[in-house]
Amino acid sequence: MLLLVLGAVLVAPGMTGQAQAAGYRYWSFWQFGGSGWAYATQGPATARPADGTVDGYRFSVSADSQDASKPRGTPSFPELCADTPARPGTKRVAVVIDFGTEADAPAGEKPPPAQATGCATLPADATSAEALAAVAAPLRYNSDALLCAISGYPRTGCGEQLSAEDREAAEPGASSPSDGQGPRGGSGAGTGGDRTDGTGAAGDGRAGAGTAGEGAAGEGAAGEGSSGEGSSAAEGTEEGPALGVFAGIAAVLALGGAAFWQSRRRG
Repeated sequence: MLLLVLGAVLVAPGMTGQAQAAGYRYWSFWQFGGSGWAYATQGPATARPADGTVDGYRFSVSADSQDASKPRGTPSFPELCADTPARPGTKRVAVVIDFGTEADAPAGEKPPPAQATGCATLPADATSAEALAAVAAPLRYNSDALLCAISGYPRTGCGEQLSAEDREAAEPGASSPSDGQGPRGGSGAGTGGDRTDGTGAAGDGRAGAGTAGEGAAGEGAAGEGSSGEGSSAAEGTEEGPALGVFAGIAAVLALGGAAFWQSRRRG
């Protein structure tokens, strides 16, 4: 009995690792401030940036909030919006789009060679999703309003989950992890068909749907389409199997302990 218990304990860690996802390939949402890039606390559909804000989006593979890659570079709002004059009753929002590295790209695709930047002129109550739609069309969303592509990249896929083997294969030359905060479970995949339009945007740090929250899939209502103007320039875990394993271990331990004490009493 004790050998059975020992065997169960030794097998469990390996099975737990197999049950967990290594990461997701998705667009993450950031905002730039005095201390640099910070992971957004709201999704683009609900965030309403003030005049002078710099929004950022980064396409990458990441596993959790400590692994998300920031947009590269140090943007300057005055430079990004230098050619976009302020107008009464509106606000200007600068947007930086980092398409990531070749290691982050889906199979058969390569990211655009440079970042894209833009400056959107919007109504005072406009969202970050509207700013993005104004400067970076075409956007592609799935039926759950998860943002799948910015400026047409990538052509296919949407928040797909990667196995440990998939991620290890992409490691050489991959972007280094940042210390920014991001979504737990990364950018979980939505279901249903894709659409290309200017609507929707995501929950907590995810360029996807709904309000802030953690998880592998974005859920909630999509935001409205862009009503602004813009100029641009080239620049979850799977816990089911693991929980079953540990439940089995607990049962084995309980039976083993009972048998051990019963033998002591008889002795």
